[in-house]
Amino acid sequence: MRLLLASHSPRRRQLLAQLGFPIDYVSLEVDEHVSPSLPADEVAEVLARRKADAFDRAKLGPDEVLVTADTVVVHRGHVMGKPADRAEAIAMLHELAGEGHTVYTGVCLCSRSAVEVFTESTKVFFRQLADEDIEYYVDHYQPYDKAGSYGIQEWIGMVGVERIEGCYYNVMGLPVARLYERLSRMSASM
Repeated sequence: MRLLLASHSPRRRQLLAQLGFPIDYVSLEVDEHVSPSLPADEVAEVLARRKADAFDRAKLGPDEVLVTADTVVVHRGHVMGKPADRAEAIAMLHELAGEGHTVYTGVCLCSRSAVEVFTESTKVFFRQLADEDIEYYVDHYQPYDKAGSYGIQEWIGMVGVERIEGCYYNVMGLPVARLYERLSRMSASM
């Protein structure tokens, strides 16, 4: 099985490569705006599916699977995407500090004959964060390509996350254990 990953995320590329499948990368540009009436826990899956729908499945080889994904952070029912600038990144981290939130990653797998979509959720709990810690992180790690303005694998995750409930890799942007299980099933039917 050969995977086609439609993602600009370096973390997704790294995680998927570590699963051991041959991988190619495709670039897809899609509108990531969703209706505010869409339930927060459905946003990531809807966006993953939208990305997959932007790809012509007829171009897939008989042994190829397209992988698309999207990750969102949900705090108090509010979807937090990627911050637009430093001020927004700092504001997001202040909002998350001392509280729990849920990270949802929606994944869509497409072969020539099948489409499988799923969502993984992980609860993340931050300790209180000092202003100087938040500013240090934003200034040194540039979290502008990360939902919720943070990467759990970076400094802020090491010093700020008290605990998680669920898949660590999901918080990084790809629930690899569940993905591997689904890809293995899909491979057996190809």
